[in-house]
Amino acid sequence: MSLPTGTTAPSHAPTTSETPAEAPALTFDHLGLPDALRRAVADLGFTTPSAIQERAVPALLDGRDLLGVAQTGTGKTAAFGLPLLAAVDPELRAVQAIVLAPTRELAMQVSDAIASFARHLPGITVVPVYGGSPFLPQQRTLQRGAQVVVGTPGRVIDHLERGSLKLDQVRFMVLDEADEMLRMGFAEDVDKILERAPRKRQVALFSATMPAPIRRVADEHMVNPVEVTVARQSSTVTTVQQTYAVVPHRHKAGALARVLAVSPADAAIVFVRTRGAAEELGSALVERGISAAFISGDVAQGDREKIVERLRGGALDVLVATDVAARGLDVERIGLVVNFDVPREPETYVHRIGRTGRAGRDGVALTFVTPSEQSRLRVIERTTRTSLEQVTIPSPAEVSAHKVRSLLERVPQRIEAGRLSVYRDAVNAHLAADDSVDVRELLATVLALAVGDEGPGSTDDLDDALSRAALTPERPARTGAHLRDGQGGHERRRTNTHIAGGPPRWRVAVGHRDGLQPGALVGALTGEGGLTGADVGKIDIFASFSLVDIPGGLSPEVVDRLSRARVAGRPLRIRLDSGPRPGHGASRPAGHAAAHGPARGRA
Repeated sequence: MSLPTGTTAPSHAPTTSETPAEAPALTFDHLGLPDALRRAVADLGFTTPSAIQERAVPALLDGRDLLGVAQTGTGKTAAFGLPLLAAVDPELRAVQAIVLAPTRELAMQVSDAIASFARHLPGITVVPVYGGSPFLPQQRTLQRGAQVVVGTPGRVIDHLERGSLKLDQVRFMVLDEADEMLRMGFAEDVDKILERAPRKRQVALFSATMPAPIRRVADEHMVNPVEVTVARQSSTVTTVQQTYAVVPHRHKAGALARVLAVSPADAAIVFVRTRGAAEELGSALVERGISAAFISGDVAQGDREKIVERLRGGALDVLVATDVAARGLDVERIGLVVNFDVPREPETYVHRIGRTGRAGRDGVALTFVTPSEQSRLRVIERTTRTSLEQVTIPSPAEVSAHKVRSLLERVPQRIEAGRLSVYRDAVNAHLAADDSVDVRELLATVLALAVGDEGPGSTDDLDDALSRAALTPERPARTGAHLRDGQGGHERRRTNTHIAGGPPRWRVAVGHRDGLQPGALVGALTGEGGLTGADVGKIDIFASFSLVDIPGGLSPEVVDRLSRARVAGRPLRIRLDSGPRPGHGASRPAGHAAAHGPARGRA
């Protein structure tokens, strides 16, 4: 079993490559890691490094710069995370390592992973910094002497300009998914951060592809780097039935509850992207009486072991987990894996569904796909050379019928057990008091009550109750849509929907004089606001402000988050534009250019 996050090549081989058939020859004990890091890896249940871990770790431990071509899921997080921690001095209360990631989700995942590797390194503090979360808690953690920062370029720049982040003691820098960062418009920010760091530092750059701009970054900011290329893993488990269901985001929680209610699996694992989502979804399931728990990268090792043991022993039936937390999880009872969110990479999908169908047993994998995410599913199918079967989520009525059948199947056994006189007497007394009661109707009513069906208008419905749970969405709900609330068919309308003459147009307080480029604005909207490139329409850049079409609108939460995000060193301060629209009677000031969309950003 290999660790699903990072390693590299011997430092004396500047360029290496690897094919999927090549078997790793070493164990983590042979990579030269300090004892505390070897113990952390052993605690996570891994002994054999992945291909990139085998090649990258020795090179980085030797102090070499490293240029790695590797996709998510090949193990690259441990490939740089373990040597990074080996370079940090726990006694020095200053930032010594910086990891740049293109999105807040990846920043959180990498931060969780590095923190889990540092469990036997007392005094090491890892802090994720990204837009969309409060600035002051991040600032306080930095002031208390955090040694490792994992962040998005925009928020790292923000801390640098406010003086809360100092780079004078930095000795190790990582660019994770560098091609994505450049594609999202962060090239200038990345250059600025690298230029502010000490010249005597070690740099590791990882990218799924190696276009010319990545080569430029390597040439300008790295010294004679070791180059490592690792092939994509794409095989899937043949004992797993792979299915998917198209589910709008707001209905995912209810759909999950109904799937769990009818599944014949002994146990299930539900994968989510972030630790916040794991906690909220796990808590919501527990509130519904489901035997569930959640784990993420910040759950203490002892607590994680207890939870896994409960799952293995049958005291727990559903585990909600992030990819980082599920490393090394091997429980034969798991017969169902649910991807609550579509995995970002096909390799992640392969790793997730591998948690079921183990030891020759059959398993089922179900992926929830929102209508706008179906293209991601096609990518997974092409890469894994597997066609996923579309299935239909059971309705609340079907869940009730399933529960009733389960109860009726237990009737013969219960009759044989005896001691029914008290219930028989109660039924006879009820019938004697009202001889108009039909026995079949009475039985049907008792069954309905037994499975929790209180009748029309009940608020005790699985779908309604969980849909109202405080679940952190994968991205904020779009505005402007008519949505049913599940209670009697009443409609409600979200805010910030429509301006006459075209799609909603938003104004940001950054323009040409600030050096704004369309790619940087798209990067902020996608990386900090949770949008995709398809959500962003036409962009008009003026001297002191810019206008951008966002056809789906923005929720108040996203508006608040984006308003505090910074581009070109200035806060966006985004708001719904109330002025005349360019091309609809408005005159554009001379010398102002427009960037026409749809602009492309991170999906």
